[in-house]
Amino acid sequence: MSERSEDQDLAARAAAGDESAFRRIYRAHVRPVYWIAHGILRSPTDAEDVTQETFVTAWRKLPGLELAGESLLPWLATICRFHAANRMRRRRRDEAHTTDAVGEDVPDTVDVEEQVITGALADRIADEIGTLGALDREILRLCAVEGYAYRAAADELGVTTAVVRNRLSRVRTQLRDAVQEARDA
Repeated sequence: MSERSEDQDLAARAAAGDESAFRRIYRAHVRPVYWIAHGILRSPTDAEDVTQETFVTAWRKLPGLELAGESLLPWLATICRFHAANRMRRRRRDEAHTTDAVGEDVPDTVDVEEQVITGALADRIADEIGTLGALDREILRLCAVEGYAYRAAADELGVTTAVVRNRLSRVRTQLRDAVQEARDA
């Protein structure tokens, strides 16, 4: 029997009602989810709201989740995009019914192509992160998401600073290449 990933373990524990496991899921994925929401909505306030809605929905749906991959990020990204699309529809509906909205900074139309591109890009990044090994995902999480310095991440993971620096460089290159491929497609 294969060993479960950290996300798979946390998801199972959170589904059973373990709030500390869910807090760890939240801390590990809140920033990527926020940036997906921000990329779609282009509003920090709306992105924060959608991020919170995403995690509330995730908490509710975890008991029925059958995680196919090792990472929760693709699932969370899907929930996030759903909530962001709903918010965009509400925003358009409110603009259509409010004469006061004229002249505000809200765009008159929604760039559907940009939304599709942003969603596809988020999917591509989440897929690419899902292909990383456990150590590379942890290094990415600690350094890129949590803001750890190389030395602090190395101490946390029990590896050398050179391992963290080299692996993070390789992961960033891999993600950058994936983003470029998605944009070229």
